[in-house]
Amino acid sequence: QVQLVESGGGLVQAGGSLRLSCVASGSIFSIDPMGWYRQAPGKQRELVATISSGGGTNYADSVKGRFTISRDNAKNTAYLQINSLKPEDTAVYYCNARIRTTRWNAWSIYWGQGTQVTVSS
Repeated sequence: QVQLVESGGGLVQAGGSLRLSCVASGSIFSIDPMGWYRQAPGKQRELVATISSGGGTNYADSVKGRFTISRDNAKNTAYLQINSLKPEDTAVYYCNARIRTTRWNAWSIYWGQGTQVTVSS
């Protein structure tokens, strides 16, 4: 059984920083890509950033220059460094990964349980 577990959320003041982590565990053959999404109250879940196994990255326009996604393939872990936080960044942040459990299985999408980020003004 594959699990994604996020950590690192919390309450910070505007202008502050946080580093979110997402660890994938279980029977994993490969992961590509890993990503972060967020959902603010009353809004739809939206893409924040993704990173491929080769390190290629993609960001939402709203976070470019402030957020940095990275990953450690050996640890099946993705990170999201969040700087210059704004109140509008307040949301539950979810880890997402496309995973194959064996060389022969199809890819499946997995989600973590989410970690709350709250930014006070």
